[in-house]
Amino acid sequence: MSDLKSGKNCPDCKEWKPAQDFGSNATSPDGLSFYCLACNRRRAAISYRARRERAGFKVRPKIDVPDGHKRCPKCEQIKPHSEWHKSSRQWDGLAARCKSCRKVDGRAGYFMRKYGLTEADLQRMLTDQMGVCPICVATRPEHVDHDHETGKVRAVLCFNCNAALGMFKDRPDALRRAATYVEGIVWKPTLVAPGVYRLPS
Repeated sequence: MSDLKSGKNCPDCKEWKPAQDFGSNATSPDGLSFYCLACNRRRAAISYRARRERAGFKVRPKIDVPDGHKRCPKCEQIKPHSEWHKSSRQWDGLAARCKSCRKVDGRAGYFMRKYGLTEADLQRMLTDQMGVCPICVATRPEHVDHDHETGKVRAVLCFNCNAALGMFKDRPDALRRAATYVEGIVWKPTLVAPGVYRLPS
């Protein structure tokens, strides 16, 4: 057996490497593996991928990821660890998807759970509204509006218009009076009994 403090040439990468760069192999005359550790890993990966492909499985191309980075399977981008949430469930302590993709998926999940809408449904609504709030017809819509009694989705409104409907508690009569008030007509109730008023029709 050779001196483990020495080294040898790897027949794959053609480089001389110290003994610690080789695995152990009791059947080898020098007690070292035939290929260096790096080449062994590479050859094993190639062999594994070939077996999987022969078995009919789809194999994703291997991508070299630099230290301190991780590849997101959703957006397929390599990003620094700062772009990932922590997760004790994953082997590397980082979430399976990057922060951006988790945010998109979280938004899609929220709209599906709350309104039964997919991203395609939302985009179709925005297209039908020509990209503006249907009430003020000026601002970019961002908030899904729905009937609080029936749950039916009505449209996508801007923040101010959506908040205004909420302040008026979705009451058409109050909204109509507000419109006529802004137009200069003040609605004056008539006292018909103590504490009882009749509004103009």
